[in-house]
Amino acid sequence: MATFQISNTVGEIVRDRPSLSRLFEQAKVDYCCGGKKTLDEACRNKGIDPQTFLAQLEAIANSNTEIEMNVATLSLTKLADHIEQTHHAYLHTELPRLEKMVTKVAAVHGEKEPRLHQIKDIFLAVSQELETHLQKEEKILFPMIRQLESSDTVPSFHCGTIANPVHQMEFEHDEAGIALGHLSQLTDNYTPPEWACNTYRAMLDGLLNFEQDMHQHIHKENNVLFPKASALEKIKAN
Repeated sequence: MATFQISNTVGEIVRDRPSLSRLFEQAKVDYCCGGKKTLDEACRNKGIDPQTFLAQLEAIANSNTEIEMNVATLSLTKLADHIEQTHHAYLHTELPRLEKMVTKVAAVHGEKEPRLHQIKDIFLAVSQELETHLQKEEKILFPMIRQLESSDTVPSFHCGTIANPVHQMEFEHDEAGIALGHLSQLTDNYTPPEWACNTYRAMLDGLLNFEQDMHQHIHKENNVLFPKASALEKIKAN
């Protein structure tokens, strides 16, 4: 029987029970970039009663009979592989498709709905930043993490310590989180107007899926992969 405390961080809760991310998504409680906040703090920031939300979490956790993939049990190498094969692969495919859609919808409907131009500008900017971000992880940070796990001692990294690129990635995650918040606001939480064409609706659906995947992606890195890698580096340094 699952039990949680309002003193648990939201990142810890989703790390241990990934399916509960759905409830956090519905309540707009940030469990990825804001994963270090306690459940009490995160709920109060959203005007939600912590004890009521805690009861909902426990009810869902205890009624869920699905076998979940708990990424916290994976080795660092397998977790890095999983993130690349799942979330990075998704972004490599989806970002170009969404870039075309936001550009097209803004061009066709931007006069009627001026916010579409802002949506296009924000998405194109975050997409470009993410392409660079993914390269940094795939070419620099993730190979460092794999090397750290396979070595008996701490390897001699060019950046000194693994904490340095981790801090940079977390900063870039925060920036992406801000952009996602703007997109959600500008699209009325991805709700299409009655007159929206099928392309407009498909764009909003794509942006919603993009947001949800990014939340899972950032959560797995910020709250699982990076802390485990940093902890292992400290252990091997002693």
